[in-house]
Amino acid sequence: MVFSSIIFLLFFLPTFFIVYYAVPKKARNYVLLAFSLVFYAYGSPRFIFFLIGSCLANFYLVKYIEISQVRLTRRWLLSLSILINLGLLFYFKYANFFLDNVNFVRELFGAGPYTWERIVLPIGISFFTFQSLTYSIDVYRKVNEPLTNPFEYLLYISMFPQLIAGPIVRYQTIADQIRNRSETWEGILYGFYRFILGLSKKILIADVLAREVDKVFAMDLASLDSSTGWITLLAYTFQLYFDFSGYSDMAIGLGRMMGFRFPENFNNPYISGSMSEYWRRWHMTFSTFMKYYLYFPLGGSRVKTQRRIYLNLWIVFLISGIWHGASWNFLIYGAIHGFIMMLERMFLLKVYAKMGRILPIIITFFIIVLARVFFRIESLSDSMVLLKSLFTFESGNSLAITDPHFYTMMVFGFIFSFISLTKPGSWLEEKFYTTVYTRKQHILFSSIYLVLIVLCIASLSGSGFSPFIYFRF
Repeated sequence: MVFSSIIFLLFFLPTFFIVYYAVPKKARNYVLLAFSLVFYAYGSPRFIFFLIGSCLANFYLVKYIEISQVRLTRRWLLSLSILINLGLLFYFKYANFFLDNVNFVRELFGAGPYTWERIVLPIGISFFTFQSLTYSIDVYRKVNEPLTNPFEYLLYISMFPQLIAGPIVRYQTIADQIRNRSETWEGILYGFYRFILGLSKKILIADVLAREVDKVFAMDLASLDSSTGWITLLAYTFQLYFDFSGYSDMAIGLGRMMGFRFPENFNNPYISGSMSEYWRRWHMTFSTFMKYYLYFPLGGSRVKTQRRIYLNLWIVFLISGIWHGASWNFLIYGAIHGFIMMLERMFLLKVYAKMGRILPIIITFFIIVLARVFFRIESLSDSMVLLKSLFTFESGNSLAITDPHFYTMMVFGFIFSFISLTKPGSWLEEKFYTTVYTRKQHILFSSIYLVLIVLCIASLSGSGFSPFIYFRF
């Protein structure tokens, strides 16, 4: 089940909130847990017991970490918890990739390939694995007390607003809210506004762009002219942003309607004047996770030599690349970002500082768009073909994309991606994301969002299933 579906919007969500607010406060967590498990089982019924089993195993391991007073025992238990979580992630996400490469090497030496039944990836495994890791590590570090009720831990991991594609909610961020939170009408209305804003990003912009992007990338890439290639790649860049940030807005909105305050996940990433700034604005909960649970443990920037800092950066970005998917292209994608980050530390940031504000944004955005080649295309050979098409600078007789609706949404995508660079745009954005409205403002914004949700439902009725890009990660 996905947020951008008729069954979720018109059946699951209304039923959930009716039941949630009908029961006493002390029972609401159980209602949320029950609906979250139904939500997950709807899309992955065969993996619901895997989710529950892994959660229970991790809960009791961490419970013993807290009980134990022996430092070595605590370390072994933490290592076992990490091994279970990462082991399951590696098995489901990377086993096929590993065996494909083993077969490639075997064929080079004339040996026959191994055959196996390909492993199906459980939806959202990357996100709930990372949340499990934050719980284990934070309790081990004594940042927070562990939960005493396994149902509460299962709720933390499986809460349906952020289960499938984040934001990655660190345990310390939400620990107190699981047991003690308050729902207010102001919060419920803000959550509703935020949910509809995210749904509109997804349905009215990202999905319109996706239809044409998918058509072009399904063509023979060698036949693409440069104009079509660049337009499609730029469209995919906007599609990815509005798809993923739209999901995060919906998750944050749903959480707020239940009294939860999930962390922000995006902050106008395409106005970044450097790759360093970009990763402080794009998928911020993932960047925070990598910083606190990988970069800092490696020594971060506190190490003695610049070489070690660069090595730490490379490790972080190579792992972040392969986290997105089991292919060499994702590894290259991470390497590109790591390489640019290294250059920025060496000299680029000083160069950017002399250019003013706009030119570094243009350069950074160009790098982001170009790197999307390896993010979107599945095979390395096809990526090289597309790159060649981009830089032949040959124009075909006509563009492969002629839909005027597509170009309209491209314009909106561009405007909404860069509008915060202007003072009126910053003011408007603040008004849409504010949490406090006057009565007149509530009437105005309620009217706007009601129109948007009608447009979204009408669009969904005509287009059907609309999956989120990050579901496959």
